[in-house]
Amino acid sequence: MIFQYLILLLVGLITLVKSSDVFVDAASSLATRLRVPKMIIALTVAAFGTCAPELAISFKSMATTNYDMTLANVIGSCVVNILLVVGIASIVAPIKVKEQTVRKELPLLVVVTGAFFIALNDTLFGRPANGLSRYDATIFIILFVVFLAYLFVTVHFDKNHKRRNSRRLRSKYTLGRSIFYIIITLILIALASDLAVDNAAALAKELHISQKIVAMTVVVIGTSLPELVMTVSASKKGEHDLAIGNIIGTNIFNICIVLGLPTLIFGDFTSSAFNVIDTLVVLSAAILYYLCGRSDKKLTRIEGIMMVMIFAAYHSYVLTH
Repeated sequence: MIFQYLILLLVGLITLVKSSDVFVDAASSLATRLRVPKMIIALTVAAFGTCAPELAISFKSMATTNYDMTLANVIGSCVVNILLVVGIASIVAPIKVKEQTVRKELPLLVVVTGAFFIALNDTLFGRPANGLSRYDATIFIILFVVFLAYLFVTVHFDKNHKRRNSRRLRSKYTLGRSIFYIIITLILIALASDLAVDNAAALAKELHISQKIVAMTVVVIGTSLPELVMTVSASKKGEHDLAIGNIIGTNIFNICIVLGLPTLIFGDFTSSAFNVIDTLVVLSAAILYYLCGRSDKKLTRIEGIMMVMIFAAYHSYVLTH
């Protein structure tokens, strides 16, 4: 049975990754056809598209009251996205960070992550157990609306917006094919998430190990492959806005929507599988991302190596506790 669970888990993850990859290409083609600016594509279409597996898994695990999987999905993804994805991308090629990103977008990520840290550590404030409530979820949704409002204002007051979009841009797919692929891949993502969550839980039970460990390793790293491939590719090609914006948008979407929306729908829950160290690593990763970008407006190879080492240390802790 273990081999069967493992095969089905791998099939689910591969389908998730491939479907997400096609989804991002299709969504990006659609945005290009509609002449949406590149930075907005990075912060929204690319980021939200690569979050599709996490969103599907979160809804599935919340619907089945598998709350540890829900939290592992979000916490693990946020840590992987910054410490592993950005770390590897910076090692491959240093990433330049714009002044506006340092002043606005990275601080916004820190604020959202700080809210997540406070919301999930109820025991620090005298409550009996850590968890999330619909009130916490409402705060996350409000922060996401603020994020979207910021994007709208940025586009509206961008003086170079018209000049950048005056030339004809090439897209991978036609308008009709983009819409078709978006619909098909969303269906595949939903089906593959069921397969991944069910078999990850079954595998953990069969091997007598915690679902937290399985979720934080196989599932989380597997579903983060789209972000890794996209960010490394953008870094190599010098597309720094895409590399930076993808991760900022992804983590904000992970906290506010992937975690916030299911909690708002399904209701309050508690979990004892995660402690202050797990959430502190998420917050510290966001702060480190900001500080490294602010230091010399560049994420260097040395900083990338440091991020990967911190990631390895944290996952060693996860596997031994």
